[in-house]
Amino acid sequence: MNPSINRRRFVSLTGAALAARPLSAAPPPPAGQVKLGCQSEPSDERHFQYFARYGVRNICAYPATIAVDDLKRVRDLAASHGISVDCIGATFLTSSHIDKEKHPAIMLAESPERDRDIETVQTLIRNCAAAGIPAIKYNMSILGVLRTGRTPGRGDASYSQWRLKDARPNPPLTRAGRVSADAAWERITYFLDRVIPVANEYKVKMACHPHDPGVPPEGYQGVVRVLGTVDGLKKLVTIRESPYHGLNFCQGTVSEMLQDPGKEIYDVIRYFGSRRKIFNVHFRNIRGHRDDFVEVFPDEGDVDFVRAIRVYKEVGYDGMLMPDHVPRSPDDQAGLQSFAFCYGYIRALIQAAA
Repeated sequence: MNPSINRRRFVSLTGAALAARPLSAAPPPPAGQVKLGCQSEPSDERHFQYFARYGVRNICAYPATIAVDDLKRVRDLAASHGISVDCIGATFLTSSHIDKEKHPAIMLAESPERDRDIETVQTLIRNCAAAGIPAIKYNMSILGVLRTGRTPGRGDASYSQWRLKDARPNPPLTRAGRVSADAAWERITYFLDRVIPVANEYKVKMACHPHDPGVPPEGYQGVVRVLGTVDGLKKLVTIRESPYHGLNFCQGTVSEMLQDPGKEIYDVIRYFGSRRKIFNVHFRNIRGHRDDFVEVFPDEGDVDFVRAIRVYKEVGYDGMLMPDHVPRSPDDQAGLQSFAFCYGYIRALIQAAA
């Protein structure tokens, strides 16, 4: 039996919680309780029907443009299915690799282009406030998401894998060249100095995703990933201290930073959660540790999700728990079946912890 999951404990928790609930569709979670969420695309009628089918009532959405009308349009379409848009993904500052990114200037420190792109982010903040959307998630990444391939999982599923010893940087350097820790922090600080005051003014939360995964201190492809350690994330949230500056807390990515995530992750959640720096959560599991891991289904990884959700409750977190980087199979290339499994699993945990 996997030591990370205590089956009797889970069945006892969920059985007691579900026995007290009617068999009809569950109401939205009460105020102050974590929410089942999702950030999968596209943000259209069919996908919103899919969310509604599985009880996903809170999402991160992706409007067609940053115009107020488009933001309101996606908000209203979601609302017609009983879904709240709690966050949107920035149109750039995504997790893409810098060599493929169409708007690289902020992370390349290319002026005046980066000032132009920062102005676009400032406009997005103002427009989200006008549309009643309370948060924006973004990345400050040059290397994107690094993986070394896929490995067989249970049944016919396959899992995404990172093994540093098997990694072969290609090309050896990106178009960013060599980026030291000092240079990376300068670019991040330059952005935050200009964006967080606008977020404060319009009361829109800016949720930054960690670097996925962390790499050795000397860097990878010439780039030091300063947001690839817990200490780096601690430093990030102290720059331009604000209730509107925090984390898109990817529990999977943070677990990837640790040597023993099954023991260490809970205190990391406590650190950022008690400081109100967790704005949304990518609630996914891994098996392994820093520099060598696979992304697995939530019930078979090294992190005990029953314990984790109790810690989120302990620190007063009441935002979204979203599945992310789900396993794939030959007849489920889009991952919709895997997402549905994760929705049910997370929803049961939320009900059990209530």
